[in-house]
Amino acid sequence: MLYKFKSKATGDVIMLEPQGRQILQLIGKSPDAKGIVLSDEMPAAIQALREAVAQEEEALAAAEHAQNSQEGAQTSVQSASGSIRLKQRVVPFIDMLQRAHRENVDVVWGV
Repeated sequence: MLYKFKSKATGDVIMLEPQGRQILQLIGKSPDAKGIVLSDEMPAAIQALREAVAQEEEALAAAEHAQNSQEGAQTSVQSASGSIRLKQRVVPFIDMLQRAHRENVDVVWGV
């Protein structure tokens, strides 16, 4: 399944199901097949996404520090550092929310 987020203020943002579900849950929305983010909900959604990114970055930094502290220890931090982080995934969605909020339009998916 794909999530296709639409707004009159921007082009569409398309995400695979796991990433779309994660982002919707982070902003307090049910990851149903159809939904809406109202313009007045967008500042809180943007803040929630930014906080989630900060938490992930802190956790990765702590894990990297712990790994560097243990000589020769191999952990999943190396593989995580090569993967796409939440920070990279949310940028287009945050941009969509910001632009939609400025124009006072909603963001919908599944319609």
